[in-house]
Amino acid sequence: MAWVSYFLARRQPAINVQNLGQTIRRALKEDIGSSDLTSQLLIPKNKIVQAKIITREPCLLCGVEIAKKVFLAVNGDLKFIALKKDGTLVGANQVVATISGSAQSILKAERVALNFLGILSAVATKTRRFVKMAAQKSIKIIDTRKTIPGLRELQKYAVRIGGGYNHRFCLEEMVLIKDNHLKLMPKPLKFPKLPEQRKIEIEVENLGEFKRVLALHPDVIMLDNMKLSDIRQAVKIRNHTKNQNLILLEVSGGINFKNIKKYASTGVDLISIGELTDSLSAIDLSLEVI
Repeated sequence: MAWVSYFLARRQPAINVQNLGQTIRRALKEDIGSSDLTSQLLIPKNKIVQAKIITREPCLLCGVEIAKKVFLAVNGDLKFIALKKDGTLVGANQVVATISGSAQSILKAERVALNFLGILSAVATKTRRFVKMAAQKSIKIIDTRKTIPGLRELQKYAVRIGGGYNHRFCLEEMVLIKDNHLKLMPKPLKFPKLPEQRKIEIEVENLGEFKRVLALHPDVIMLDNMKLSDIRQAVKIRNHTKNQNLILLEVSGGINFKNIKKYASTGVDLISIGELTDSLSAIDLSLEVI
């Protein structure tokens, strides 16, 4: 189908190293301020220790190398050894990494490193569960822009680790015409001339809107908060309309673990789920000095 390659290409893009460095520096500045007053006053500056990062609950691990970069950003002489890689299923009370070196530095980096690990592992774990429950290889579970401000690139990386795919990273990437755009656009609806390689997606809320938009030949039609019976009918119409099987159908709105299987059975191509990144309970991990 048209545009499948777009989502396939968004399966394994690397994290921008410069952006990651800036994110880590901001997080450390936010957490530390000018100094770790407690460690500075109570722990000898030359104290050398070993520590380990431990999971407190089962998860799909994500963010190990990011945690490493946090520790090294605080002190490049620290030795960080990853015992588990991103994408590894781990149980509770498993050691995923060890760190050795300056005690003050390890404690200074601890919370930021664990925050990244906990948040990203939560995204990866939830995504993996949705992918497994959908149980349809032809359907792609995709994310949205409902991300924690400043952490979008990392959260979308975690979605990929969990087996999902990324939708647009930012507004400039494509034209996505939603209800508020439609209210403000002149009628009849006409597509603007697009920059090269940009795509068009249009949101619809009922079968009447779907039929009208189908005739405009967009790349993707988003079926937003539509009834399952109407979604199945939209798929049937798309599949039996000449030359329209090149248009991808995406469902969105109110999709959760209780109903994902029903939506996956409709024959759509994409299921977008804001919950992957906006409704999180961070995975519990801890750092213990040995």
